[in-house]
Amino acid sequence: MALIPSFLLYCYVSAITPGPANLCSLSAALRYGRGPALRQWRGLFSGFFIVSMVSVAVTYLLGAVLDRYVGVLSWVGAAYILWMAWHMLRPAKSGGRDPAAPSFRTGLLVQLTNVKIMVFCMTALASYVLPHTHSFWRLLAVGLFLPFTGPVANLVWLFAGASLQKLLTDHRRAVDITMAAALALCAVSLVWPR
Repeated sequence: MALIPSFLLYCYVSAITPGPANLCSLSAALRYGRGPALRQWRGLFSGFFIVSMVSVAVTYLLGAVLDRYVGVLSWVGAAYILWMAWHMLRPAKSGGRDPAAPSFRTGLLVQLTNVKIMVFCMTALASYVLPHTHSFWRLLAVGLFLPFTGPVANLVWLFAGASLQKLLTDHRRAVDITMAAALALCAVSLVWPR
């Protein structure tokens, strides 16, 4: 019980800080508006839920052995984040379907390759649950709570972007460059030696 405030603070700080999903939510809302960004958010939520459940299973089965795989996942996630940054810099297509337009699938892919949430889920489970219990059911309970942290923060970024959409329309290129640079910084921070 004494760890609950610390755990909730960890969840809040990890969820609200800029990361690939938050930046994608903001960018989607700025570029396409609230409706398309919400379609993408449903994919973000589903992806977060999947990663959380996989984290529960992996944490339960592998425990401390998992640490050696985080480095490989970091490179995969960094490559995908750079791909997203590159797409953000490309101009939106005026005719036909824009492959970079927000969708359930793009939201799902963002989360399934988002190393930030993989590390977040594993850290939450390994640091706040495993030292006190090895119960699968307690791991599962925390794992079911985690998808309501990051995606709620994604909504905050999404609605901020939707609110600022009209204001930033005149400065779209500068916003796209700034968002792409922020994503590139996220990618570099994943693989930069600590």
